[in-house]
Amino acid sequence: MTARAEFVPADKANLVLTRTFNAPAALVYKVWTDPYHLAQWWGPHCFTNPVCEVDLRPGGVIRIHMKGPDGRMYPSNGTFKEIVENERLVFTSTYDGEDGVTMLEALNTVTFTEKDGKTELTLHAQVLRATEAMAPALDGMEEGWSQSLEKLATVVAAAAETAG
Repeated sequence: MTARAEFVPADKANLVLTRTFNAPAALVYKVWTDPYHLAQWWGPHCFTNPVCEVDLRPGGVIRIHMKGPDGRMYPSNGTFKEIVENERLVFTSTYDGEDGVTMLEALNTVTFTEKDGKTELTLHAQVLRATEAMAPALDGMEEGWSQSLEKLATVVAAAAETAG
């Protein structure tokens, strides 16, 4: 199959995760959208983000290049589709191969719902298209996002402590 062929297994095409953070929605939203904070938590454990850029506006770009523990780079680019401050983010994300060809494209919707000073965050990641070569990444998508959200919780807790 060529890199442009599309392959999305139905059982891997959608992911919904919900987590509750002991912080107000404005703080959780800030940690999600501020490049300084975003670079600290995006990606699975042992991954870093040497490139992390956010142009937070509809049509603005989100660019994150993850670096794996083996030194391999995983470039990701996306576009913000909808922004409701402290409540909702909708953005695409793509992962590009070494030749610059898009290997995976997802539509991500993140909602921030505050209740009694805590925030329930729901992430819905919908794979729009992926190459067959991305099948292992799709298999690990839930674990990768779960680890990212664990790291997010740590960064939110630190930011809440600093702010409080």
